[in-house]
Amino acid sequence: MRPIQTIDMHTAGEPLRIISGGIGEPEGTTILEKRRWLKDNADHIRKTLMWEPRGHADMYGCIITEPERDDSDFGAIFIHNEGYSTMCGHAIVALARYASDEGLCEDPIRIKIDAPAGQIPASYADGKSSFINVPSFASSMDQSVDIAGHGSIAYDIASGGAIYAFVDAGQVGFSLTPDELPEIVRLGREIKAAVRSRGEPQHPAEPDLSFLYGVIFTGPSAAAHSRHVCVFADGEVDRSPTGTGVSARAALLHARGELSRGEMIQIESILGTQFSVEIESVADYYEIPSVETLVSGSAFYTGRSEFNFEQDDPLAGGFLLR
Repeated sequence: MRPIQTIDMHTAGEPLRIISGGIGEPEGTTILEKRRWLKDNADHIRKTLMWEPRGHADMYGCIITEPERDDSDFGAIFIHNEGYSTMCGHAIVALARYASDEGLCEDPIRIKIDAPAGQIPASYADGKSSFINVPSFASSMDQSVDIAGHGSIAYDIASGGAIYAFVDAGQVGFSLTPDELPEIVRLGREIKAAVRSRGEPQHPAEPDLSFLYGVIFTGPSAAAHSRHVCVFADGEVDRSPTGTGVSARAALLHARGELSRGEMIQIESILGTQFSVEIESVADYYEIPSVETLVSGSAFYTGRSEFNFEQDDPLAGGFLLR
């Protein structure tokens, strides 16, 4: 492999490694086709940059591509320790700033990014990024699953561009603080596996989006509406409040009559960092009651790198230790 150039950022504490050079354009016309091609033909790119020794188990990244739509500025394919996300809010927040700084868009107030889940309108101004997410909806509420040592655990399923199971942290005794992280990861993995054993949740339009991405534990907060801790992919923990997760949560709250159109709330992460989310509109999405949300946050640069790969390095392909 030839050297690969990256720009590293973080959004509310969650990393984003943007691949800025050293790889070719993935094959395909749509972002989903490009995503599928990378998965089948060039997965070594993800592994070498997300896994150790260049990354770590909780690393997150993005491959910038040519746009799918004529009116989009560029495309984005999201990568992590297990594979490829369908949508990523914290990455969009970072990419909006990056696109403004690097001239990837003509107007930073009107950025359009093609993501696997759809076209995402975004903007960057005064140190803050915002985006309108794809339609978010509650698909299955008031479900329960039995987990050894905990008994019956209630959960809701909702999508915000990625599909999550939401669990009230109080019923499993979590305060959602950093010292609980090992147990949060363990239980998040167990709940995800148990829910998936019942069959993957289905997306109404696209089979490639039909899978349970993660489990989000929700709890009270003294400084915000609530706190989120998301366990996704292969036991990865989001340091941010989860951009797609706050959209999905807004859809759940709206379905329960607890959040109205035009009402903005703040949701915090395990670090106390925050995203704001507001319901912009309400409509049916493939005959499913849905909401469009405005999500806002801030991203920061952490470094620029060129990663090298020596032919005689036995670990050049990457590895993971937990």
